[in-house]
Amino acid sequence: MVTAIVHIKAEVDRIPQVAKEIADIDGVSEVYSITGEFDLLAMIRVRAYEQVADLVPGRLNKVVGVRHTETHLAFRTYSKHDLEAAFSIGLNEAD
Repeated sequence: MVTAIVHIKAEVDRIPQVAKEIADIDGVSEVYSITGEFDLLAMIRVRAYEQVADLVPGRLNKVVGVRHTETHLAFRTYSKHDLEAAFSIGLNEAD
């Protein structure tokens, strides 16, 4: 699993719409409204680095209202969210 953190500057009057559109993109797991230099932070979780290359410039940057992005790739994951997903094999738990 590849995790990318994308900081996003958006047009101020479109921040909620930009966040919603980005959240609806396949591969985007969460979008946060944040303080500081950037307006939004998107978490991308995909299977291959090439998908990040397609997703950020090909889809995310084309959302109307996105002014600038800065993408960071994670080397290792230490959160429960990703560790649980890494060990999951897709089986449903017994009812």
